[in-house]
Amino acid sequence: MGLPEERGRSGRGSRAREEAGARSWARSWSPPPEIIRCAHVPSQQRYAELHRLSVENPQEFWGDIAKEFYWKTPCPGPFHQYNFDVTKGRIFIEWMKGATTNICYNVLDRIVHEKKLGDKVAFYWEGNEPEDTTQITYRELLVQVCQFSNVLRKQGIWKGDRVAIYMPMIPELVVAMLACARLGALHSIVFAGFSSESLCERILDSSCSLLITADAFYRGEKLVNLKELADEALDKCREKGFPVRCCIVVKHLGRAELGSSDSPSQSPPLKRTCPDMQISWNNGVDFWWHELMQDAGDECEPEWCDAEDPLFILYTSGSTGKPKGVVHTVGGYMLYVATTFKYVFDFHAEDVFWCTADIGWITGHSYVTYGPLANGATSVLFEGIPTHPDVSRLWSVVDKYKVTKFYTAPTAIRLLMKSGDGPVTKHSRASLKVLGTVGEPINPEAWLWYHRVVGDNRCPIVDTFWQTETGGHMLTPLPGATRTKPGSATFPFFGVAPAILNEAGEELEGEAEGYLVFKQPWPGIMRTVYGNHERFEATYFKKFPGYYVTGDGCRRDKDGYYWITGRIDDMLNVSVREKIGPIATPDFIQNAPGLPKTRSGKIMRRVLRKIAQNDHDLGDTSTVADPSVITQLFSHRCQTIQ
Repeated sequence: MGLPEERGRSGRGSRAREEAGARSWARSWSPPPEIIRCAHVPSQQRYAELHRLSVENPQEFWGDIAKEFYWKTPCPGPFHQYNFDVTKGRIFIEWMKGATTNICYNVLDRIVHEKKLGDKVAFYWEGNEPEDTTQITYRELLVQVCQFSNVLRKQGIWKGDRVAIYMPMIPELVVAMLACARLGALHSIVFAGFSSESLCERILDSSCSLLITADAFYRGEKLVNLKELADEALDKCREKGFPVRCCIVVKHLGRAELGSSDSPSQSPPLKRTCPDMQISWNNGVDFWWHELMQDAGDECEPEWCDAEDPLFILYTSGSTGKPKGVVHTVGGYMLYVATTFKYVFDFHAEDVFWCTADIGWITGHSYVTYGPLANGATSVLFEGIPTHPDVSRLWSVVDKYKVTKFYTAPTAIRLLMKSGDGPVTKHSRASLKVLGTVGEPINPEAWLWYHRVVGDNRCPIVDTFWQTETGGHMLTPLPGATRTKPGSATFPFFGVAPAILNEAGEELEGEAEGYLVFKQPWPGIMRTVYGNHERFEATYFKKFPGYYVTGDGCRRDKDGYYWITGRIDDMLNVSVREKIGPIATPDFIQNAPGLPKTRSGKIMRRVLRKIAQNDHDLGDTSTVADPSVITQLFSHRCQTIQ
């Protein structure tokens, strides 16, 4: 039974009309003078020169950038080595192998002591309720990270160990991940919206010896008993022969029960509590965060790591079954997220940056935590959702903290568009200078609304294409330097060498459409799939030897702009019966409002197989972006005779 999306290839006509309108608009629009004068962003001509240098001589380009960071020992050998061709041996990527550093030292100690920014606010925390707020400076963050690093060491965590983190968007989440990085332990952060089964699966795959979680949190009006879900996951791990020996719990929703001396985070009691909620406790396994922090020292020497040592594991929601544990390493990832943040958002010291993504996703890793902190930026850390307590929440927060650079998902933009302009325009938004989008291609209609209404026709939009696997931005405009086309990911970032291939693996020149691949590595590229390098090679390098295969389709227009057309497996090839052959024709074709996809846009084929078989035992579906799609597919399922 075929289940093509209703749009699929049939949507190409309407998309072509949208793009034609967008191209016409782009030809008539030029960035106003105040946008063009950006401190870090080069001119279009200079960008082309720098990009050519970064691709042709990556050692010189990235070597200069590396000098801005602290290295305990320099790179003793080749700066950069790799093999992208499976026919020539094992796939590997190395940047500055043998050099030693610590990313936590670079984003905190270096900022506090070398840059003298200890009193600068690192994060404004905005809770689920508008009244729940606090802030933390770089110096305060460093102290808390050192304290929690000592807590982890006392619990037996050392370099190379894996630590699972299952937490809402609270300051302790940032503290926990940076403490792991300080010790050279790998953090594996699981989005707090995922099920206990998803958490268990990830703990087991990387053999995490410790879990960090929280009691509970509100997401809008919904109460989430996170500790209960964590307990269920640990029970499942125990049943499968892997008992996790320690679970550290932040008293977040119950913070009002703590005295000021008991709460090292300095966060005030939450305005909205749930006194009737029961928190189960397993003596000998469960420990309160605040009790462990009380006796912890506030100095902790960092573990000096090789640039190619693993930094973290982040699981992508597998489309066919088991999620992939994407592994990023210390040195290259640090350089890449710091550089993309600086240039793509045209960072200035006085900026207040807000990326609305959850840290449970790669966007949160790169552009809530590591990228902004590496530049000494002030950011907003947001626990809430765009529609609570009303649909103007985002713009209220923008005004509250005078946000200058704002980065969100097209899904959120389209959601807020439905409420009209009023909830936006009743707020000033005068502080905004650059807008960004991430997560999926943005349709031109939403792009234009974002520019016209949210940005008051004065803020450039950086529509960024990248993946969990790439670590940072790959195709993106640079604000004020690049003439944009609504819906286009525009041009490659420094060090990125894209190509478009046909089915035979041949590079296409000029205007073309096909498979988007990258011809050589950049510092932020993933190094392997945790515990399964063969899967890494098969997924990203086997189809077209010599290239990293993104899995996305792409079109390059006559002006050299790149347009992401969607995941390759979204597309249905249509031919006449004589050409396709009777054996390959589908027995049934069912129109669908959408397909069950992960939040990163990957189709969950195992769910489609279940629907085709009319089997409602779907297993864990907490990673599905829109569960209502599954219900609709079952209710409109073609009637077939088994």
